[in-house]
Amino acid sequence: MKFDLHTHHYRCGHAQGEIREYIEAARQAGFSVIGISDHSPYFGSKEDKPQPAIAMGQSEFPSYVAEVLQLKEEYAGKIDVLLGVESDFFPEHAKVYHKQYAKYPFDYIIGSVHLSGGTSIFNRNRWKGLNDVQQIEQKEEYYRLIQESARSGMFQILGHIDAMKGFYPAFSAIPTSKVNETLKVIGEQGVAIEINTSGKTKDVGGWYPSDEMLERALFYGVEVTFGSDSHIPQRIGDDWDLVSSRLKEIGFKQWVYFKNKEKQVVPL
Repeated sequence: MKFDLHTHHYRCGHAQGEIREYIEAARQAGFSVIGISDHSPYFGSKEDKPQPAIAMGQSEFPSYVAEVLQLKEEYAGKIDVLLGVESDFFPEHAKVYHKQYAKYPFDYIIGSVHLSGGTSIFNRNRWKGLNDVQQIEQKEEYYRLIQESARSGMFQILGHIDAMKGFYPAFSAIPTSKVNETLKVIGEQGVAIEINTSGKTKDVGGWYPSDEMLERALFYGVEVTFGSDSHIPQRIGDDWDLVSSRLKEIGFKQWVYFKNKEKQVVPL
């Protein structure tokens, strides 16, 4: 069976299409499960929608959940529609986010670090002028935040855990033991990581995480799931078969998805 847990739509301000279009695309591609997981509002802000091109407004969140739940019911027996959200992780606001999420019947929550040191992980300029030591510090801060997100208890899945390489491919070669340390923490916490195929749309031109990281993840007992991170309906399930084959080559026997926050195991 095929599943895709990472999708977006128009509410976030930088994706196209209605939720229904993503569901229909998944059905046409032969998927059994489609997860809807648009970007969470900035619940730590006093403004309703401080970043209109990045995330939905706080006032839009109830209607987002209601629409997914309505479509879940409408498509029952045709495709399993799951209610998810891709949540930013800000340690200083974690309690506020947790309180908001507790109001709704999420099937899963993806925890993604998009800001590190106050700057977007996709900002090319953050690397300009840094020496080797400073680059290591930047990478280690990013993985410190990912470790903290894994320990938070808020998430079933961690999103694109080496996405900082997206517009700076040299990121992967910055030497630090923090990556292995982070994978060990994730394994101990029982949180899954996604293979996210949207990296192919960035400068790095490949998936998140790298094959090397997936090999280490297997060593540390980290479970994996799949997310296309689609921002257009046409990318639903992108590279599913290739990812499945690669995971088998690496040595994985299964991957997982989450329903009612309970792990569902799918043999590879």
